[in-house]
Amino acid sequence: MPRLSVFPKCYMDALCVTRTMTLFEWIDLAATLGVDGVEMYPGFFESFEPAYLARVAAHLERAGLQAPMMCASPDFTQPDAEARRAEVERERRMIEVTAALGGRYCRVLSGQRRDEVSRADGVRWTVECIESVLDTAESRGVVLNMENHYKDGYWRHPEFAQALDVFLEVIGRIDSPWFGVNYDPSNAIVAGDDPLAVLAAVKERVVTMHASDRYLTSGTTFDLKQQDGSVGYARNLKHGVIGKGLNDYDAIFSTLRAQGFDGWVSIEDGENGMDELRESVAFLRAKIAQHF
Repeated sequence: MPRLSVFPKCYMDALCVTRTMTLFEWIDLAATLGVDGVEMYPGFFESFEPAYLARVAAHLERAGLQAPMMCASPDFTQPDAEARRAEVERERRMIEVTAALGGRYCRVLSGQRRDEVSRADGVRWTVECIESVLDTAESRGVVLNMENHYKDGYWRHPEFAQALDVFLEVIGRIDSPWFGVNYDPSNAIVAGDDPLAVLAAVKERVVTMHASDRYLTSGTTFDLKQQDGSVGYARNLKHGVIGKGLNDYDAIFSTLRAQGFDGWVSIEDGENGMDELRESVAFLRAKIAQHF
């Protein structure tokens, strides 16, 4: 049966920018939600030194939580080859950190969608970079999971492989048991795609899932696809309590169940606080029990 993890949308800046919350404090809060794990992000960590990581692992154990996935955001579409090599090395480090915390999955992305980067170059660079870290993934027992992504919250431009055809081209070129898909139905909505059509296209390769719900306060999904050069998410894009937005979780979970999916479902929700997170946990617990 799938297990539930949680990602702190409501505390990202506190954890990563202002540092007014520590990772240990977030773990303690997450332990009150009735989930099985917490999804990590590189910006949460004070350092990647072994002693600090050992403290994090011990704190997770005391809280009764796992750290199944690292939500890494490599930017492999940079035109400068040296910059891409640096991103590869950072991804290797995140794979190692994932393994040090007992995790099984480390996210990979393509990178930012820059005007000066052609589709052919972006696809080629992404595939080359991902393939270059597969040896580290295998040696650490970590599966790389590429997400049908919209935009890292601290990026300037949207995802290069946001469009489904580009995403499918990238994953279609990588054949490894250490590589799979992190399916996010809300990101499909943002891309202007049908989340169920996206799932149908990738269902055989899904190893993990992000659960959230999205709604627009103004405009259309087309507006979100524009590369406006602003840092972070579009202002008219909002997360909501899971089960109250645009995603059909009955259809999603029935499809995944038919595929034999039993991986982690990580909640990316709660921009408005812990109460919304608790509602989302309760909704997903009920749906998982219903379908699995």
